Amino acid sequence: MNQKETDLLFELINAYGVSGYEDRVRDIIKREFKGVVDKISVDKMGNLICHKKGKRPRIMLAAHMDEVGLVVKKISISGKIFFGVVGGLESIALIGQKIHIQTTIPDKPLHGILTFHHLHDAHEISESIPPLEDLYIDTGLDGAGLKAVGVKIGNYAALEEKAYFAGSKNFIAGKALDDRVGCFILIQLARKLKKLNQEIIYAFTVQEEVGLYGAKTSTYNIDPDLAVAVDVTNAMDSEKQDINAVGRGPFITIKDAEMISNRKINDHLEMLAKKKKIPLQLEVTDAGTTDAMYISISKSGVPSTVVGVTVRNLHSTMGIASIDDISKAIVLLEAFLRNPPKKFF
Repeated sequence: MNQKETDLLFELINAYGVSGYEDRVRDIIKREFKGVVDKISVDKMGNLICHKKGKRPRIMLAAHMDEVGLVVKKISISGKIFFGVVGGLESIALIGQKIHIQTTIPDKPLHGILTFHHLHDAHEISESIPPLEDLYIDTGLDGAGLKAVGVKIGNYAALEEKAYFAGSKNFIAGKALDDRVGCFILIQLARKLKKLNQEIIYAFTVQEEVGLYGAKTSTYNIDPDLAVAVDVTNAMDSEKQDINAVGRGPFITIKDAEMISNRKINDHLEMLAKKKKIPLQLEVTDAGTTDAMYISISKSGVPSTVVGVTVRNLHSTMGIASIDDISKAIVLLEAFLRNPPKKFF
């Protein structure tokens, strides 16, 4: 991955885009697609649809733009900002973290720290992990001061950490790897396949983290012949597991909690991976799902699967992923799009 590509990946990861407020991420992706596809549009839900014309089958690639985060639900007189969570977050991943708070004043966010009363006063040691409802954001301002700078109920708050290389330039750490990694992969594919005579819809969806809603609405209009959700999954390599390991290649989903992927598409991907000598991980899980679930049951059904990379510390302030896994996922998907399967059953 060259410096320009790395800069784009970091820009996507660092952009703030909690579910329902994906504007900044959408603007970055839209900029990257200018001159690359035949048509760019934004639907009523906020999904970004980038259409490359060509021969059928019409292939849909989907990556979601949103990230997990917080939304302000109560502000005390003393200035404690209590919040609701947007997507799956645990209190243990939030305590002591920096927060970026949207205000009503454009381009003037406020910064704070997530804390709770034991940490706030530091006069006693907490013997248990506090529930989410006990946490609050502290900016140093009181309620009147927060009002003056434009903080109110309903404002979004995002995790503040910036992306960086971890132990080597093969490992990146940052917030929102889920699913800015997928967004990055789609951008790279579009550049590589600009001259390919194949109809491809690159769909960047909204509100995946709260219910896969963007995938449900966008697929209805796109009406694809087959689809691949490009996403991430949680690592299971903390104790030297042989599955869902960072650095061991991209994965395809066989089954998750809500869907069974199309067997013929998966077989085709396995064949291409073997031909390209790409290590491929097969995921079977009883937890979680992706945009592929709603895509697969749109209208009369869409043969679908999931391709992506494994991330450690998923849904936290700092996930870890492998650049090599990302690069290999791009190679695999490029081969797939240049040679899509002809049968699905």
